[in-house]
Amino acid sequence: MYAPRVSHSPGPRPWLGLLVILGPVLLVAMDGSVLFLAMPNVTEALSPTADQALWILDVYGFAVGSLLIAFGNIGDRYGRLRLLMTGAAVFGAASAGAAFAPGPDLLIVFRALMGVAGATLLPSALAVLSELFTEPRLRAKAIGIFAATFAAGFAVGPVVGGQLLSSFWWGSVFLINLPVVVLFLMLAPVLLREVRATRTGRIDALSVLLSAAGILLTVYAIKHAAAEGLTAPPMAAGTVGVVTLWWFVRRQLHLDHPLIDFRLFRDRVFAIAAITGLLPLAAWSAVAYLGGIYLQSVLGLTVLDAALVALPGAAVLTATCVVTPALVARVGARAALITCHFFIAAGLFLLLATSISSGVGWYTASTVIAGIGYGISFSVVADTAVAAVPAERAGSAAAIAETSNEIGNALGIALLGSLAALIFRLQGPDLAGTLNETLQAPGLTAAVIGDAKSAFLTGLHAAAVIAGVLHAALGVFALRHLPRASTGTDGAGPEPLPQDPVEEGSVR
Repeated sequence: MYAPRVSHSPGPRPWLGLLVILGPVLLVAMDGSVLFLAMPNVTEALSPTADQALWILDVYGFAVGSLLIAFGNIGDRYGRLRLLMTGAAVFGAASAGAAFAPGPDLLIVFRALMGVAGATLLPSALAVLSELFTEPRLRAKAIGIFAATFAAGFAVGPVVGGQLLSSFWWGSVFLINLPVVVLFLMLAPVLLREVRATRTGRIDALSVLLSAAGILLTVYAIKHAAAEGLTAPPMAAGTVGVVTLWWFVRRQLHLDHPLIDFRLFRDRVFAIAAITGLLPLAAWSAVAYLGGIYLQSVLGLTVLDAALVALPGAAVLTATCVVTPALVARVGARAALITCHFFIAAGLFLLLATSISSGVGWYTASTVIAGIGYGISFSVVADTAVAAVPAERAGSAAAIAETSNEIGNALGIALLGSLAALIFRLQGPDLAGTLNETLQAPGLTAAVIGDAKSAFLTGLHAAAVIAGVLHAALGVFALRHLPRASTGTDGAGPEPLPQDPVEEGSVR
């Protein structure tokens, strides 16, 4: 536990420290989405294959998600501020490398390194923040600002990328990280203090290796099969990946101090909250990526206009993140968890009205309506997950909630993006693996261009339908299976969701 210090008037220092911490938090979130509108420019400059393009986008999220919990444990043992400073320095160096990468392979490597560094920043930043605010009310407010900033970073990433690309080359979306990193490295030693926590057990290195290897091998197989068809190497990689993930899960169930405590999923409230952390990020990232290509390469909008079209949805998502905690205090977490999925499903289904000749209005309406659901989900997942488990498991619950967000962001592009790539390969004119590559081919006729755009749009619609159906199904499941919270008589609003009964041999 972190030793609290008695302080009735914290003064300006904690708030200045919070501002410093929010810089890296915003960068980590933004870099998960900043390339969504930039991919046509990256494709034109570096000519990546279909699966390379997907790796450029989501290797970052996979690196963050697979290492988040491990670096949280390392920071507890060796110092959160030290890890935060090291991670920020590596993040800045990797950003500079990505900006000037001469080819897609090196860009993938630097994006992966950015993800590794990003995994050091999130848990360490949250722990240092908790040390700054020792008074519970102020700490809760600061954590709310932290969560809203993280969600806003995801939302505004494509908009920021579009604005930069309207004036600069594609590498500028990475170079913008450097001033923030330099400012953080200058101010952090002055405003922040070192934080350590005593943990029992040790970090299981084999679990870290199994989780990362299993995820990457499985996703590699899916991407390769979608882009180039079923062949022996990806099939073998996928088989090894699935077996590795099975081994990882089995190992966690038998460790005294697991990397991920899967026993927490016995609680249905926690399980629904964790899935709500993953699925909305998956839908949002896939649609934002595919939508950026649709606006630019299908409808012919400039990158600046595409960024402006994405702005209303980003604004609604961010505003919803800010107001959701107050609304949840009145209506309860159950209503929020149910409502968010139906809003997201409704927004995704609106994308079916888009066509290869028009669709800006439908796309904007889709992002605005779905943005309400995304904002609710981003705001309630962590608190609901932590509240659903005993206090001694709160750290594990929070770590799983954070990890589900990052893995969801990467899985959306990996799975739904691969589905769209598969449909384009099967229905497109068979000139190249992606729409942007196809449109760059010489001597294209209007019919071929129309076929290529139509095939891409079919992939976008398929991704939207699948994500929408999954959200609608999860909303119905939550409606039927989440326990109703009782309402207090003191006017304070609904109480937290009740926990499931304790079962023999459960984590309770």
